Amino acid sequence: MQDYEESVSFLGTWGPFQRRVFFVLCLCSFPSGYNILSVIFLLASPPHHCYVPAHSNLSQDWIQASIPVQATGQLERSSCSRYKLDLVQNLSALGVNPGPNRTLNQSGPGSGPEVLLSSLRREGCKDGWTYSTEYYQSTVVTEFDLVCSDQWKQPLTSLVYFLGGLCGCFISGQMSDRFGRKPVLFGSIAVLGVFSTALAFAPSWPVFTVLFFLLGLGQISSYIVVFVMGSEILTGWSRLLFSNLCLPFVYVFAMMLLPSTAYLVRTWRHLSLIMAVPGLTFISLWWLVPESPRWLLSRGRLQEADFVLRSAALENRVDAPPVIFLSASVEKAESQKAESLSFLDLLKTTNIRRITLMLWLIWFSMSISYFGLSFNLSSLYGNPFLNHFLLSAVELPAYVVGWLAARSLPRRLSFIGFCLLGALALLLIQITLYSQPALTLSLVLLGKFGVLAGTGVLYMYTGELSPTVIRNTAMSSCAMFSRVGSAISPYLLQLAVVYELLPWIVVGSLTLLSVLLCAFLPETFRRPLPDTIQQMPLTQCFRWPRASTPPPRDDGKITKDQTTALEILCTTRL
Repeated sequence: MQDYEESVSFLGTWGPFQRRVFFVLCLCSFPSGYNILSVIFLLASPPHHCYVPAHSNLSQDWIQASIPVQATGQLERSSCSRYKLDLVQNLSALGVNPGPNRTLNQSGPGSGPEVLLSSLRREGCKDGWTYSTEYYQSTVVTEFDLVCSDQWKQPLTSLVYFLGGLCGCFISGQMSDRFGRKPVLFGSIAVLGVFSTALAFAPSWPVFTVLFFLLGLGQISSYIVVFVMGSEILTGWSRLLFSNLCLPFVYVFAMMLLPSTAYLVRTWRHLSLIMAVPGLTFISLWWLVPESPRWLLSRGRLQEADFVLRSAALENRVDAPPVIFLSASVEKAESQKAESLSFLDLLKTTNIRRITLMLWLIWFSMSISYFGLSFNLSSLYGNPFLNHFLLSAVELPAYVVGWLAARSLPRRLSFIGFCLLGALALLLIQITLYSQPALTLSLVLLGKFGVLAGTGVLYMYTGELSPTVIRNTAMSSCAMFSRVGSAISPYLLQLAVVYELLPWIVVGSLTLLSVLLCAFLPETFRRPLPDTIQQMPLTQCFRWPRASTPPPRDDGKITKDQTTALEILCTTRL
């Protein structure tokens, strides 16, 4: 709506009104960023082994030896089995000592007879588990025993959380277009505060899972609405600074605070209560955020949009024109509303269908890579709080570099370069995983840097590829496929059962898939944005034009100025 920006140009770009909206909306993204890593710390699974009851009357040697030792890259106690307790009790009563290689911490040989432990029969953890308290005093996993035979509940709980984000993304988009940006924004923030509080009182795993789904509804939806409001209210360079740099910075800063909070608060119920504080507190910002005048105008609510802009003019100490919106401008907004396209129009013609399908796959792959890195980091050795703090902190330079690259470099070149850097780092982890833990962590951070910088370019690239008449629908559809990828990402860790390095290989390979797909997308750098589907740039084609008569046009809608052989080839079936 170019007429809209011309109509509100009297406000300027950086007056007191814009500064207030800028900083308040940035603060509104804090609850969303503070909750995104909750799935990591609330569902943390510390090392564990079968519990040996104190009344079993075993010697200290037999208490240590009753848990089998297994080799998974390094020696560690079995998590889900022990030697049969009644058999171990009999051997201990007879004065038989456990044989060699009985535990990780072996003492000297005993004076009595010994038994070879590998010959003893095993049983499950009938008396429960003993969990390490080195990093966590309690988590959802340790309280509800989501391990061994119930381990499938861990990734399912994460899946439910991200499915909540998927539903929230879809519902909030429809509601904000119908009822307004402001009520949906603060409704989403309230959802984060209320259901994070409710989580702390969940009496069982099923109740926790339902509440976790409801918490996910508000997580991504609040960030999307903040992004849209800032893009609609702000103009010029302040809008670019808000959407591409400052808003992500506040979001990442909130992400960095959660590992620090989890380090100080080691119980999951207390951590959940603390996570509710930003959501409950920031509801009070309602009176500092106006409704989007652009949305009010698009809904035909001219008087309300006029009131918001005249109030902004008073705050900026500028004079508003007697008539802000001309009748022609209002009629144009109403006609654009009447001619709005649907989701199915993203698949209508050959060219937009190819671009849409490739973008969906790229967003899906990049989301799996992004969240897969976070989940796989939990399996690395070292302090989990420091690891996730560093993994969040690396996003700050990634956003800056991605923003600078988007300003001066072609979109495809920037995206491909960042993703190749990330993929190379992730694939090299197979060499250093066990031998060089510090180097492995550095490669993970470098991989996250590449993936995130590429994702930052992808946001801008997708908006520039999409025509104005359907740009919001296109962005929402890509965000939905991104949520599908994040919902699948918790299951990456399960691939380690097949091959321990397989999760890292999958993440690196998906990043390479994004590079391959991006090579077929058209370049948009320093080119005007398309307004209609017919103005969209054509997908790339690597076949040489034939010398014979070119094939017939696909749908008969190609304009006369698109008659070169290469363009005709790119609009025919491959």
